[in-house]
Amino acid sequence: MVSCTEFIMAYNELFSYLEEHHGEKSVIEFWQGISDNFLQNLRQLVSQKGIQGMKEYWTHTLTEERAKYDMTATEEGFTIEMYECPSVGILRRNRHIQRYSKYCQHCDLLYKRIIEDYGFCYKIEYLDQEMGRCRVTVRKKRD
Repeated sequence: MVSCTEFIMAYNELFSYLEEHHGEKSVIEFWQGISDNFLQNLRQLVSQKGIQGMKEYWTHTLTEERAKYDMTATEEGFTIEMYECPSVGILRRNRHIQRYSKYCQHCDLLYKRIIEDYGFCYKIEYLDQEMGRCRVTVRKKRD
């Protein structure tokens, strides 16, 4: 099986190409398309299991990527404290390509679109984009 990390440099170059030739709006539309059409596994887990489904999804994904993170899941919320994003690490180590300046923002758009559809608030804080540090916080929406 090919790991998702094998495609990080290609994603980076595609994001850069789209923005350079078609504008930032085309990158955002591309990310929306990924969220709407290719993350059905996350959508299904969130719709069926809520926070536990998020935990299941990201435990699998972040383990596959070999991320350095802490995750907390309770009935009320879910948090990922990312200490070293593997995607950012790969892009930093490959000095022959220039990292897409908004690379980290795809995580916000891809996941927020899904999670907020199911009664949750999604927030991402970019603590250090150069080093790949961020915090994702999900909470149940209050009436």
